[in-house]
Amino acid sequence: MPLRALLPAPVLWMRRITLGGAAALASLLAAAVMAAPPDSVDRDYSQELPRIAPLSPDQALQAFHTADGFEMQQAAAEPTVVDPIAMAFDEKGRMFVVEMRGYSEDEEQNLGRVRLLVDADNDGRFESSTVYAEGLSWPTAIVCYEGGVFVGAAPDVWYFRDNDGDGKAEEQTKVFTGFGRSNVQGLLNTFTWGLDNRIHGAVSSSGATLVKVGSSDPPLTLRGRDFSFDPRTLELRAESGGGQHGLSFDRFGRKFVCSNSDHLQMVMYEDRYGARNPYAAAPNSRQSIAADGPQADVFRNSPVEPWRIVRTRLRKQGIVPGPVEGGGTAAGYFTGATGVTLYRGDAWPAEADSWAIIGDVGSNLIHRKRLEPAGVGMIGRRIDQQSEFVTSTDIWFRPVQYGNGPDGCLYIADMYREVIEHPKSLHPVIKTHLDLTSGRDRGRIYRLAPVGFSEPERYDFEAPGALVKAIDSRNGWRRETAARLIYQSQDVRLFEPLRKLATQAALPESRIQALYALTALVTLYPELLAPALADKDPRVREHAVRLSESQAPRQAELRQLLYGMTADADLRVLHQLAFSLGALESSPARNECLADLLRAHSANPWIVFAVHSSLVEGSGSVLKTLSADVKYRQSTAGRKVLTRLAAQIARQQHPADVVALLDVVGLLAGDQPTLQALLEAMQLAPTSDLAKRIDSAASGKASEYRLEAFTAARQAVLDSKLSEAERQAAIARLTWGEWKDCSAPLAQLLQPSQPDGLQLAALDVIAEFDTPEAGRLVLDRWKSLTPRVKRQAGEVLFSRRDTTLQLLTRAADGAIAPADLDVGMLKRLALQDDPQVMQAAKAVLAKRQTSSPVELLAAYQKSLETEGDAERGRAVFTKTCAACHQMGEIGHAIGPSLPATLNRGAEAFLAAVLDPNREVNPQFLNYAFETRQGRIFSGAIASETAASIIVQQPENKKLTILRIDIEAMVNTGQSLMPEGLEKQVSVDAMADLLAFLRSDPLAAKKD
Repeated sequence: MPLRALLPAPVLWMRRITLGGAAALASLLAAAVMAAPPDSVDRDYSQELPRIAPLSPDQALQAFHTADGFEMQQAAAEPTVVDPIAMAFDEKGRMFVVEMRGYSEDEEQNLGRVRLLVDADNDGRFESSTVYAEGLSWPTAIVCYEGGVFVGAAPDVWYFRDNDGDGKAEEQTKVFTGFGRSNVQGLLNTFTWGLDNRIHGAVSSSGATLVKVGSSDPPLTLRGRDFSFDPRTLELRAESGGGQHGLSFDRFGRKFVCSNSDHLQMVMYEDRYGARNPYAAAPNSRQSIAADGPQADVFRNSPVEPWRIVRTRLRKQGIVPGPVEGGGTAAGYFTGATGVTLYRGDAWPAEADSWAIIGDVGSNLIHRKRLEPAGVGMIGRRIDQQSEFVTSTDIWFRPVQYGNGPDGCLYIADMYREVIEHPKSLHPVIKTHLDLTSGRDRGRIYRLAPVGFSEPERYDFEAPGALVKAIDSRNGWRRETAARLIYQSQDVRLFEPLRKLATQAALPESRIQALYALTALVTLYPELLAPALADKDPRVREHAVRLSESQAPRQAELRQLLYGMTADADLRVLHQLAFSLGALESSPARNECLADLLRAHSANPWIVFAVHSSLVEGSGSVLKTLSADVKYRQSTAGRKVLTRLAAQIARQQHPADVVALLDVVGLLAGDQPTLQALLEAMQLAPTSDLAKRIDSAASGKASEYRLEAFTAARQAVLDSKLSEAERQAAIARLTWGEWKDCSAPLAQLLQPSQPDGLQLAALDVIAEFDTPEAGRLVLDRWKSLTPRVKRQAGEVLFSRRDTTLQLLTRAADGAIAPADLDVGMLKRLALQDDPQVMQAAKAVLAKRQTSSPVELLAAYQKSLETEGDAERGRAVFTKTCAACHQMGEIGHAIGPSLPATLNRGAEAFLAAVLDPNREVNPQFLNYAFETRQGRIFSGAIASETAASIIVQQPENKKLTILRIDIEAMVNTGQSLMPEGLEKQVSVDAMADLLAFLRSDPLAAKKD
């Protein structure tokens, strides 16, 4: 029986919100609250949760408010279209629309469809439609190609085509599979034609293990990245990105994405660049660029849905679980950002060429930002102050996706639903009064046009010269469609007119598009690229540099042109040049150019990374060139670059680079600070062959400096007159000595009299020594360690097999309390293939006395009834929680805010901290990593690229692990927060902690 049938009639149709109806609804709800019994999960909220009736298509138009000069026009409405979530226009001006009728819980019913809409009289209104394809579960993406459409419906991508002209697709072929479906609001989406003649798509938060149907190629694993494919060959490729819903290129091919609570992000570089040098740790390619922050304020014109108000109130009281966002307000900030789209039409004013359009489906509005250059990247600034581009008073207005249309206007897919929300975030006490299918029979598509817009004639792509003429247009859809048709046709007769357009088109975006269209027909030889490399517009030069990559290795003329561009005035050109030079073999000329880029831009991390990614070969040559520049090597930024290069050479050990390194060491024999910095970065064992060669090259100065630095460090680590930061820096240098020389000061540092921070630093150093004595030192000091330090000590001991066995043996024998060990780690070890480790872990688990979550929660109920002491609670927080949580200025904001968790309710807080693995946010999932060197690390994934993973650990410690060093990586399914808090925090201490967390955060500042 459907939910609607279970609801009483008064609940089904309550007051309709129309223009001016918000105040009436507010009065109704206020009266209901005043007359209602206390909040609880057993209360009937029907009076506070009226069903809101939809507006008719004509009424919905009257509910809009748009910025001056624009108006919303209805292009289609039910029954012509329902539940539109994505759309694409073909070259005939027909609109293909994906209908996600199964949102949000009916994925098994395969209700999704593709509709073909036609505007026969070209009046801007699509008056007829046919069901093109159906029987899809959660379809979310569509793009046109060769008379048909590619459609994304996780886990699959399909190709549909109508071959007999009846408006229905007889050809239905599954081409890819493997996209995740774990989150209905995190599915693949937004298929987009790229400048590179590939179809790009967003993978979203559900990830993918992607395979081409019928192919034996290994799967493409995508997590935090996007993908693209060649529509002709179906060749797959990973792409940088990783947003949630929305992907767009601007007129120059720059890529933008968004996520629910991070409404505008820019992708800074292509995944292939981050993948090629396995020794270059890459920064996150996706960067937030909104000047007003990721979750910026929004200014809605609609009333807040009653269920949002009730849910926030219940969450604040802890009656139902869930985050309390926005300081406990139900709206007013981005929570459902979606569909980021860069305007690329020709109907709006020219200033709109720099506008980014983003919807917030929860606030029934469309937001816009102006993009401005900011170094290599961009920054987005709000245009509408205290207002929005488009708002509606109708809470059913759900702008989920956008598209640049054939007529130069922006089209908006309005899913038109009563409720847009992840079903798992709705507690049954609220969900009972909602119908998550309400609106399945409705949907609208709007055109956002300038006031007084005149309908242009439909463009005829089949007319003589039409394809090339379309490239030479401000209309981005027209350029893109022409490029697709050229790629499909492979008509070499278009070569000459495109060649002329590449140099003569008035618009830089047209010159760029012409160059990429040419790549579909011919090889871009120097005569085609040379003019573009010297183009007056930097964006044309930038793309010409990129397009040179395929030919420059074989064309001396092109190489010389590239070498002459290191003084270009535009940072993005230089950024691209730094990447593209990596396509060339290492040579003195190429390496000199890379050195020039570093010399001029060492303070720019994006250019430094781009150069480093290009130095798969040649790092020694660049190191040698830059080291000869005394001013450069003595600068902070310059020395940092030199250490990165030296570290790669020490790991990679290419013979030519090692020779160059030895030359540099000889040069630096008299420059102790620089040579010491290089030695520290290389992390060489003093007895290694390379360390000995370096010492010889430096005429003994390397070992002399190491010994001098080590001796000074050994004295400094115990000098109480120095600051803790100075002592920590000295502790790090103890790795320069042998174990026999540094074991004594390390043992003295692992004393209760030493601050925790110094003990943690000492443990980091101990972890670097692969000797039994190092493990024994930690084990011998175990009982004197604080819980905070014990956790890190456990990580150190568990990082190697021999010390793992030592720790487990002592715990099994009772020399160490089994309760001291992380039960999550013990459970993982009990599943290992190593029989000794597995049996030892099981033995410790058997001795570990643990209560069930139900028993723990019952025992700790007393803490809710006890009046705690906030000052004592501060001490509990500092000792037990500060490694991963922050309160005021105490601790590290790695895990979720504990006061915010407490706002969900005291009982929910206890459940979260005493049973942390009951419900784990994917952001805080703990991963275990085993390196090729035999070390084991664990932590949450902060970010990842093709070449490296940044692992977040307690104490705000971040480890960058190169993928080439990873032997195995396992999602433990457990939280970063360990089990067993009850062993450290008694019932009374929990009452104190609760009192502290309820206090003013400003009171948490250090004295």
